Amino acid sequence: MTSGWRGSLRALGACAAALTLAACGSPEDEAPGGSAGHSGSGSIENPLTNPEDGPPAGNPDGGCAVPGEAGLADTSTPGHLVGDGTAASCTAREFIDAVALGGVVTFDCGDDPVTITLTEPAKIYNKASDRVVIDGGGKVSLSGGGSTRILYMNTCDEALGWTTDHCQDQPYPELTLQNVTFVDGNSKADGEDQEGGGGAVWARGGRIKLVNTRFFSNVCADAGPDVGGALRVFSQSDHQPVYVVNSTFGGAEGYGNTCSNGGGVSSIDVSWTIINSVFSYNHAIGNGGNPAESGTPGGGSGGAIYNDGNTITLSICGSLIEHNDVKAYGSAIFFVSNNMMGTLRIHDSTIVNNTGGGWNVLPGISMHDTTVQDIGNSTIEDMTFP
Repeated sequence: MTSGWRGSLRALGACAAALTLAACGSPEDEAPGGSAGHSGSGSIENPLTNPEDGPPAGNPDGGCAVPGEAGLADTSTPGHLVGDGTAASCTAREFIDAVALGGVVTFDCGDDPVTITLTEPAKIYNKASDRVVIDGGGKVSLSGGGSTRILYMNTCDEALGWTTDHCQDQPYPELTLQNVTFVDGNSKADGEDQEGGGGAVWARGGRIKLVNTRFFSNVCADAGPDVGGALRVFSQSDHQPVYVVNSTFGGAEGYGNTCSNGGGVSSIDVSWTIINSVFSYNHAIGNGGNPAESGTPGGGSGGAIYNDGNTITLSICGSLIEHNDVKAYGSAIFFVSNNMMGTLRIHDSTIVNNTGGGWNVLPGISMHDTTVQDIGNSTIEDMTFP
């Protein structure tokens, strides 16, 4: 299962003695508006630092405060353990079965980093648990082996069990992915429509957040006007945002994610809050934009981030977005609010050296010129915003 850098990501364990309780999953609701070790500190204890190979999770220069609900999930409650202390015991089947049961999923794969390679995606069953946490402890990489998506969640998929009569807007399951790497996911077999996105992770309904995660070399459909993302998200409960905290999509040449649109993340009618994260060397390789120009298959927008919808908000703080590329629009960010009620917030961030495309209201950012902009203490392609 492990070879080369895929199996030798030497990272510190989340619960190593040197780390604080926060790294092992302190409760998220210890204080109003924040959690112990998280609120207002501008950082979260991050076990995914200094790996032997591969960029670390998160932006080391990011100093934005992390809201309590965006912090590490509590893993102190016993859940489902994958493995019995050896790398060989941490199999794809064990992982898939644990995810299907829901609750807190952790790993005991020995002292060394391990890569678990799947031949089919793990699926979250909506009736199994209101809360699902997958915590890799800073030592687990989940791989699609270049042939399959890694994780699938869909509250509107009858095969996964309907729990409400309004599946597109229900609060559960709440999914947290933390201290884990997603690598070599591939959803191309799902086609060029909306289902074909999410090379590593596809999620609809409930809530999803990422803390201390890494996404390397995931791919989805090469073409299509509205498909994309190593992470693809729809229909978050009550229009609450997806949180991406201390996470990296790409991070170095050769590690980037590639899709028709939104090499890093992609969504329809979903808001995002991205904190202290890195998006770099991701690629939107479709052609013709959205809607697709005549004679083209469509796509090629949003090198790092692709957001389409109505009253949505993209909030970026303490993050670095660089060296992403496109063939159509928004070499860094494609943000389109169809009802002109969207808001783009960028603070304490740097967006530079993204290439390709046009229709840029700001360098590397495609959006309607009426989009509400809240930008401060940031550099966007050599433009300084005080």
